[in-house]
Amino acid sequence: MAADFAAARLNMVESQVRTNDVTDVRLHDAMRAIPRESLAPADKAFQAYADTDVEYAPGRFLLRPREVSKLLQALKPVEGEKALAIAAPYAAAVLEAVGLPVVRFDGEDLKAVPGEGYDLIVVEGAVTRAPQAWLDALSPNGRLGVIEREGPTAKAVIYVRAEDGFGRRVLFDAMAPVLPGFEPQVGFAF
Repeated sequence: MAADFAAARLNMVESQVRTNDVTDVRLHDAMRAIPRESLAPADKAFQAYADTDVEYAPGRFLLRPREVSKLLQALKPVEGEKALAIAAPYAAAVLEAVGLPVVRFDGEDLKAVPGEGYDLIVVEGAVTRAPQAWLDALSPNGRLGVIEREGPTAKAVIYVRAEDGFGRRVLFDAMAPVLPGFEPQVGFAF
């Protein structure tokens, strides 16, 4: 079975990552080496390399390989930068493999992040809008990569902290389940 997973990892990088304009060879190498199946429950390990989100805990998912690789490439990780991975075990492993120290945060209340001064924050799940606490945890020139979703469609976005505030740029259309506690608020408008 291990050989099957090794072949699946290689196929994932070749068919889901490289074909989607992810050209950072460091990410390719990391994704070829990290046993993604070890981050999924045993009964879902077979899904680890499929083009699907894999639930690893109630309401928490490993992003599809395409989404996570494109998001990580857009964040332009630099070896030695301080990173925070929010509900993002696979992204954390990839960032560690390319030389970043990573704080992994997968607590009950994902809106209250541990610490501050992060050069890079990545989230494996969708939110309606990035909470201010995540933005405030960024260092100057720090980047936050997250998928924002208010309905059936979602966009991967990157936020950058500048001296005078935050910039936000849409990167690509994405698919991701909404993280618990980040569902759109339903109400009436008058």
